[in-house]
Amino acid sequence: MSETGPPQQKVNSVVVRVRFDVSYDGGEFSGWAIQPNRRTVAGVLLEALGRLVGADTPLGLTVAGRTDAGVHATGQVCHVDLPTAAWDDLRGSLLRRLAALMPPDARVRAANRVPDTFDARFSATFRRYEYRVADTPWGPEPLRRHDTLGWARPLDLNRLAEAAAGLVGEHDFAAYCKRKEHATTVRAITRLQWRREADGVATATVEADAFCQAMVRSLVGAMLTVGDGRRDPSWPATLLTLKERSSSIVVAPAHGLTLIAVGYPAESEYAQRADATRRLRAPSP
Repeated sequence: MSETGPPQQKVNSVVVRVRFDVSYDGGEFSGWAIQPNRRTVAGVLLEALGRLVGADTPLGLTVAGRTDAGVHATGQVCHVDLPTAAWDDLRGSLLRRLAALMPPDARVRAANRVPDTFDARFSATFRRYEYRVADTPWGPEPLRRHDTLGWARPLDLNRLAEAAAGLVGEHDFAAYCKRKEHATTVRAITRLQWRREADGVATATVEADAFCQAMVRSLVGAMLTVGDGRRDPSWPATLLTLKERSSSIVVAPAHGLTLIAVGYPAESEYAQRADATRRLRAPSP
């Protein structure tokens, strides 16, 4: 079974496209994408599906966002193409069967048939992440230590908000990204806000059309040095003039980051959105 594959023409009577909504604790995973000899979210999901539909069945698993090692998700989305006969047999019990086959740190919370124009990656209109930081002297609460970063210095939310404001909009985020060959680093951040939770944790919400690898954690790492007074609030935005990754940015640890939502347009717009995204992601000549 392949994790990803090129778009194919499908006959509706042969396969059914199914959207999965997935949650996982990323602490014991080496990220989403399959890697040799490593435990990954895609790996355990495909293994479970293989036991249900046959290990040799091509599924073309496609995900909205390939999270890095240690990053969590409560709102991840992916799609697979199941044989119609398998879907007809499993749809009433698929969630229960997957729950029995998958480990407790990864769950499929919903499985719904969607049009074959739906693409979990390219049809998406936004991805939304949250990053949790406990700047209390005692650190994160023990029950939240796996999804909350402990920060030794007090954070000023006004300074964090000022730094965040300079990063909103469409920019070349090359300074904040691990560059990939033939890929653009231009992204459009539509929301970047900090708030205090009832338990005192400082939480950043970051939303964009898409993100480069390690981009969110790089943004958080830069803003934290502003929030604790070591950098000027204007500093993160000044890095947007760079065309290469900045060595002055310390990437925030993975365990504080959670993918909480992926947005999609109306069903009638799936294909149009996917085509537009593919054009947008094409690198400039």
